[in-house]
Amino acid sequence: MKEMSLIEHLEELKKTMIRVVIILLVTFFVCYGFGEHISEVLLVPLRGALEEAGRGQVVYLGILDKVLSQLQIAFWSCIIISAPIWFYEVWRFIKPGLFDYEIKMVRPFLLIGLILFCLGVGFGYFLVFPIVLPTLLDFGVGDVAATISLKEYLVLSSKILVFLGLVFQLPNILLILGFMGLVTKYSLREKRRYIYVGFAVVAAMITPPDVVTMMGLWFPLVLLFEIGIWGVALIVHPYLARQHT
Repeated sequence: MKEMSLIEHLEELKKTMIRVVIILLVTFFVCYGFGEHISEVLLVPLRGALEEAGRGQVVYLGILDKVLSQLQIAFWSCIIISAPIWFYEVWRFIKPGLFDYEIKMVRPFLLIGLILFCLGVGFGYFLVFPIVLPTLLDFGVGDVAATISLKEYLVLSSKILVFLGLVFQLPNILLILGFMGLVTKYSLREKRRYIYVGFAVVAAMITPPDVVTMMGLWFPLVLLFEIGIWGVALIVHPYLARQHT
């Protein structure tokens, strides 16, 4: 572990933040250049749902809507697409402050975090959207044609994908907390019922007033939590036991 003063830490943090901002800016302009293609990809689930419903269309309501939606698409897309690079920059900042054994322990978390982030985005696009969008279009009064705002849909769908990418970090977070000694498999199991209820509240707040859709978000949250418990039990506990022998 390299000893660094507070000033050196702050200087390194400043450099890291500058590099991350540069990465995001470059990726932003690239994504903006491909904004039309990214928008088309995001519109595929919605157009499929509208086609299945047999009515409705996607429209833009203001003369600047297309421009503004493409700017916001570029912003959210650059976060997703550049994730491997800014993950690496975060790792470069953390690494000098760790011992060799801590580096070996932490390194897998970065890879796991990146994989989980990508899985969360894929889960949202390939599973959540195809299920939720038709449900929303069929909900409530029938025989009404949907007029969907292009900007609102693109921004909302981008935010949902980023949100799910972060939500899928739950097992990783539990592993980190386990190595820090803040949670154990026993404490997590004891709090399981309360956490399940909390997940249900979160799912009910985020999803439409529909039990099927709510369960579609609640179940993955529960599954991720259980994976985290198994990770703590099978990885953290044996590792800590070896450290104390």
